[in-house]
Amino acid sequence: MSFDRILVVDWSANSTPKRGADSIWIGSAGAIATPPQNFATRTEALAHLQDQMQDMLARHQRLLISFDIGFGFPKGFAAHLTGQPSALAVWDWLAARIEDDTKNRNNRFQVAAEINRHFPGLGPFWGRPDTLDLPDLPSKGTLRHGHGLAELRATEALCSGAHPMWKLYTTGSVGSQSLLGQAHLARLRAAFGDALAVWPMEDRAAPITLAETYLSLIDKAVQDSTGYACKDAAQVDLLARAFHSVDLAAMMQPEAPPDTLREEGWILGAGHGAALLASLTQPDLIPPRLRNDCFAMPQGVDWVPVDDAMDRLRAALSSVTTPEQIRTAQAGGRILAQDLIARRANPPAPNSAVDGYGCAHAALGGDGPHTLPLVAGRAAAGQPYTQTVPQGHAIRILTGAILPQGVDTIVLEEDCASDGARVAFDGPVKPRANTRKAGEDIAAGDTFLQTGRILTPADLALASALGLDHLTVHCKLRVGVLSTGDEILPDPSHAAAPHQIYDANRPMLLEIARKWGYQPVDLGCQPDDEATIAKALDQAAESCDVILTSGGASAGDEDHISRLLRQHGHLTSWRIALKPGRPLALALWNGVPVIGLPGNPVAAFVCTLIFGRPALSTLAGSGWISPQGFDLPAAFSKKKKPGRREYLRARLDSQGAVEVFASEGSGRISGLSWAEGLVELPDHAISITPGTRVRYVPFTSFGL
Repeated sequence: MSFDRILVVDWSANSTPKRGADSIWIGSAGAIATPPQNFATRTEALAHLQDQMQDMLARHQRLLISFDIGFGFPKGFAAHLTGQPSALAVWDWLAARIEDDTKNRNNRFQVAAEINRHFPGLGPFWGRPDTLDLPDLPSKGTLRHGHGLAELRATEALCSGAHPMWKLYTTGSVGSQSLLGQAHLARLRAAFGDALAVWPMEDRAAPITLAETYLSLIDKAVQDSTGYACKDAAQVDLLARAFHSVDLAAMMQPEAPPDTLREEGWILGAGHGAALLASLTQPDLIPPRLRNDCFAMPQGVDWVPVDDAMDRLRAALSSVTTPEQIRTAQAGGRILAQDLIARRANPPAPNSAVDGYGCAHAALGGDGPHTLPLVAGRAAAGQPYTQTVPQGHAIRILTGAILPQGVDTIVLEEDCASDGARVAFDGPVKPRANTRKAGEDIAAGDTFLQTGRILTPADLALASALGLDHLTVHCKLRVGVLSTGDEILPDPSHAAAPHQIYDANRPMLLEIARKWGYQPVDLGCQPDDEATIAKALDQAAESCDVILTSGGASAGDEDHISRLLRQHGHLTSWRIALKPGRPLALALWNGVPVIGLPGNPVAAFVCTLIFGRPALSTLAGSGWISPQGFDLPAAFSKKKKPGRREYLRARLDSQGAVEVFASEGSGRISGLSWAEGLVELPDHAISITPGTRVRYVPFTSFGL
């Protein structure tokens, strides 16, 4: 037996609505899986479940919903209470008596006391608040006697630490959860008919199957888990994933007599805890590796135009990061690894867009003026008016308040006069004026953000408003930065000899990686020694997803990076028709991509923006990113020869024209600080005079 989607429900009997730990959590796995979802009331959770059930029926897919409640009681209970040895008969009996309102207020203790009166002696149910005077319901289990029923069901003997179904109060009150749950599930059975089957009581296939489970089956995995809001969230998520990973058909064939299954039920996964845990104990995720020949150029290719180089690079790369789940509030700047689906609509219900007075438009009957009596009370955001507004009456309503029954139109407060008992306003009034429809922004079940998106502050607001407290994102791309060269001094605090220079590239590249939202990894500065560089690369391949090197990428005597990568790292040296830049070494070292940048800081900076930005974004999971440029008038003159694409350090002057740095020398690092963007000059020859339109790409378009 297989299912397209699995939901695991941690049911709660809390009398006071709450979210977080010890409230209702629902985990999912398989089709349209979402992070664990939290609900404050059983009414809210059941409405969500019914939506999911309807959705799966519409998709013609199979759904398993497993609940952490008992589906049956020990043998003999059902027959004595209902006259039928059937757990489902008990469900119907409870559905006729259990009351459970939208605020979780219920009569479970009173119903348990009524059940106890059907049995001899005192019991079997026990546990209640001291404030309840229910002589038929003892406060302690030791006070029971003579009821004649076992403490545990057959299935519970296979589940370490299982509490008895008779316990109604304090920690482990399985009975409270089960009395309320069985009553609600009976109503679900009635609503969905033959489309729903209860396992193992009903031996038939159906699109929707309900089953009982026990969250503690995977406690070891829960103890080792991180990144969840609370233990409950971890339990439902991990158990849903475990059920989706194992062979459920084998687990749904318990070795128990049919009459036991029919009356007591069975816990899905009972006796199979090791298999469930094993399904969650996978080897460490290894990021996907690139092919060894992914950077290879066709034979005979010498100089590579920029556009061709970009196309080849784009075709060679793919994401190398693995997904993880984090809280929505912590996901800013992260890259989505899974489409986001709205848990609820925005707005979730029709509501008022203004402060004013609400009424039924049909009652106005003309252009006005109108005078309507006011009902007592008001509707406000967070304080709904729960009664119906009679036709011909109005109600005071505030911005964001849910429209009460009988209200479909709002008149702005400034357009009204009121004495507290009546409200008067002129017409005509448009129907549905000043109201918002439920879901007019986004409907429940809609995909609202897609995989690969870099999450913005506004995205976090949207995801939170739509009920998502956890998001699946790519792990941060680990970008290692390595400098090489005997002439390089890594620390500016040390005195430099005339032949030495301070390392400018490494701090620049590390900060660029950080600005782009990646995890920068400082690999230090290594001398021109192949063994030392090889060791550094070996260590980098263990801790990084991509390595940036600067210097040694050409073909000189001391270009050790180039030679080392050619011998051991599947090097392809791309000679790109680009100024500044030209040599770009692309290689794999132990399966990790290496991008060898020029040693000149200006050339390293330009190559990182032009090639590194789209390459790293692809490796990180957000896809190929192209910068936005703008055609603006030049404030400079230049004659350019054909053959290479050129990038000039530039910024806008006070008139909005583009000026360029006084020197094109690639050793002038001050030009990078002076500039606010780049001017991109085409491959062909061009003559530029003041006023000529040129393409200007601000650094902000490169994510800086």
